[in-house]
Amino acid sequence: MGNGSSSNLNLSNPKNRLLEDHHNHHDKLKPTTSRISFLRSPLPWLFIFLFFLPLLLISTTGGGARKPCRPSSTYRHLSLVDETNSSSAVKDPEEEAEDDSPPRVPSLHPRRPRMFNTTLDHVVFGIAASSVLWETRKEYIKSWWRPNKTRGVVWIDKRVRTYRNEPLPEIRISQDTSRFRYTHPVGDRSAVRISRVVTETLRLGKKGVRWFVMGDDDTVFVVDNVVNVLSKYDHTQFYYVGSSSEAHVQNIFFSYSMAFGGGGFAISYALALELSKMQDRCIQRYPGLYGSDDRIQACMTELGVPLTKEPGFHQYDVYGDLLGLLGAHPVAPLVTLHHIDVVQPIFPKMKRSRALRHLMSSAELDSASIFQQSICYDQSRFWSISVSWGFSVQIIRGIISPRELEMPSRTFLNWFRKADYIGYAFNTRPVSRHPCQRPFVFYVNSAKYDEGRRQVIGYYNLDKSRRIPNCRWRIDSPGKIDSVVILKRPDPLRWHKSPRRDCCRVLPSRRNTTMYIWVGNCADGEISELEHPQQ
Repeated sequence: MGNGSSSNLNLSNPKNRLLEDHHNHHDKLKPTTSRISFLRSPLPWLFIFLFFLPLLLISTTGGGARKPCRPSSTYRHLSLVDETNSSSAVKDPEEEAEDDSPPRVPSLHPRRPRMFNTTLDHVVFGIAASSVLWETRKEYIKSWWRPNKTRGVVWIDKRVRTYRNEPLPEIRISQDTSRFRYTHPVGDRSAVRISRVVTETLRLGKKGVRWFVMGDDDTVFVVDNVVNVLSKYDHTQFYYVGSSSEAHVQNIFFSYSMAFGGGGFAISYALALELSKMQDRCIQRYPGLYGSDDRIQACMTELGVPLTKEPGFHQYDVYGDLLGLLGAHPVAPLVTLHHIDVVQPIFPKMKRSRALRHLMSSAELDSASIFQQSICYDQSRFWSISVSWGFSVQIIRGIISPRELEMPSRTFLNWFRKADYIGYAFNTRPVSRHPCQRPFVFYVNSAKYDEGRRQVIGYYNLDKSRRIPNCRWRIDSPGKIDSVVILKRPDPLRWHKSPRRDCCRVLPSRRNTTMYIWVGNCADGEISELEHPQQ
């Protein structure tokens, strides 16, 4: 007999055929039963749900046809510009007229800084003046004012004599400020009147204003550089731009966070608008302050706006000769000069007003480079040369490193008329006492623009009034040079690049009494160095 396997059945027997059919039917039922048990498990349903979930989301959002998103009310407070708070920003009226597009959701990623298209038409000057000093100070204003181009108002305490066609701003009488308290024991209450210059200028309602620039009647502005500096900042935001004093004690007594008014400062339109709303109340809270600029700064602290420092605003709380300061000007555009009555005339043997006009004749050719220092060396004669473009050239025997030459030499005294080198808020170097290292100074005599070569040619003459002691060195004396000719191409966009001193090179000359120097952007690998004779 067999082992009972279906392969041993006799299929001819009906009973055996029935058993075979039964076995086949049983084998077909096994897979169905296993599938049912598989579907009863929760794990496969989880995988099925995850597989169909993206398809379900796409169908509910309309597929590829996207609709513009709008910020929900829950997240509207994350906007970079809070439309409900007028103190955060003021929209430019020109941009508002042109912008008809729907509001966009601001990006949470900061944008790269950009230059704003600010022009001279967007700037209004507010000049604080005194009727007592008007006849002298108005000549300073004439040196930089551009009739029919610059906009501004001179605010004075009482009526002064005026002449027809005199190149000056509009003159207005300041409002009466007798209602404001002033309790400083030695100050002058005119400080209250002057502190309101920006607000009173704002209330004149001049159109297209982006910046209000404040200064005194003895503040000289380089207007193109004013525009250049302010173009870096957004006038629809709160900006208070200026600089500190050169005198360390002055900054301690007043504040390193205060823009000194004589050196000038700028306030954006948005900030001036906000200041005008609260300034009168603010002034009443500070009757004991000395000047107008510390009153402005006190109001700025209440508004929470810090000082944005620009080193080109110069208070010049010093006495004496500015050669050391102006001959080593920082690598920044010259914006203002102050205290013209206190310091000596910029150019010797000139009246102060004429010296300023003489300076502006060079500034008109390349205002971005005025007073900018260049350092180079005459390799054959072993001279160190410092060029302050549009102002002076100094030639010194021997090697003076750029690190020393870029420090102002102390040709001036501090605000207390003392030769105290620790009284300044910047580094200085002493005037050399060695007879062989006294500088030979050449001041600019004239300058012109060469159309053919597209360059400015400046002629600098030796100041023979300076006494140079005898030197026993065997090095050639710079006193043999009568004049220096500076060749330079205007560079109006220099402050749109990273700040760097210009380079200069001594050019060959057929005349022993004339030196030719080229000034301009440094070439690749070019530095200010004097090679040692043994190299």
